[in-house]
Amino acid sequence: MSLFSIFNVAGSGMAAQSVRLNTVASNLANADSVASTPEAAYRSREPLFAAVKSQFDGKDSVGEGVQVLGVTESQAAIPSRYEPGNPLADASGYVYSSNVNPVDELVNMISASRSYQNNVEVMNSTRQLMQKTLDLGK
Repeated sequence: MSLFSIFNVAGSGMAAQSVRLNTVASNLANADSVASTPEAAYRSREPLFAAVKSQFDGKDSVGEGVQVLGVTESQAAIPSRYEPGNPLADASGYVYSSNVNPVDELVNMISASRSYQNNVEVMNSTRQLMQKTLDLGK
């Protein structure tokens, strides 16, 4: 692996953690939302990642790093609350809230933020190593 491919790996990691942070933000923004049916209630979302390894197929090489495969919705149960005065209540007086757990989302946010920061540090360290290598030739 060359030093230049380190930038690709760290850059793809930063992009993946950015998707993760945006997903967490969306989940937290909808944590207190309610709906009139369980199907319409907001479901917690989480991105799916896959590691991409370097492969040579003759002429070209496939890059290394992280790939975002997509975003999945949680299949956890949708909680219901009895609120007959709520305008979104169904005929029985129930509203359906999202299945987002704010504590889990905050932990996920801290983890994604630290992973992003680590990738930034990898890029900075690699840049400094390359700069010092170039300075040796002076």
